[in-house]
Amino acid sequence: MSHPTGPSVVALVGNPRPASRTRSTAEHVAGRLLPHLGADPAGPTTAGVTTVDLADVAGELFALARPAADAALRTVAAAGVLVVATPVYKASYTGLLKAFLDGYGPDGLAGVVAVPLVVTGSPAHALVGEVHLRPLLVELGATVPTRALVVTEADLRDPAALDAVVDRWLDRAAEPLRRAVRDAADLAEALR
Repeated sequence: MSHPTGPSVVALVGNPRPASRTRSTAEHVAGRLLPHLGADPAGPTTAGVTTVDLADVAGELFALARPAADAALRTVAAAGVLVVATPVYKASYTGLLKAFLDGYGPDGLAGVVAVPLVVTGSPAHALVGEVHLRPLLVELGATVPTRALVVTEADLRDPAALDAVVDRWLDRAAEPLRRAVRDAADLAEALR
């Protein structure tokens, strides 16, 4: 039984810089997912996307009082679909993203369908999402039904190039994402 307006879609941005290209890319990709997940078929939009930008809560991650960071953890764990975006740092995801995700215990992301999104300067880092980010998300209980989406800096220079990359990825990813979202919704309904 699927939600009539589609699942909640959250873009989690692991770039330590505020207002980063990683953020705009994550929001764009999340918006492009909405029509494929049962949301308004009118086209991509960021209106149905909630963004958690870790640059905004970085100062709280290791603090005793962490109201914004704790709220961000709850928002991410409640997502139906979570786009987890990171730039490539030292051939992996950022330490900021890791520090945030360390706030979850085992199965902290159970019931969440996750999409790893890697923004990289070099195509040589295309496997960062598969080798590093996917295992972390799976360890936390998320379902990751698709390959990671990799966007290079060259793709970001031209909106048409970015859309072409996302379209190629969606050609293979849309149906597995729909199935995973439907299965997660059915399981949640059965557990009520």
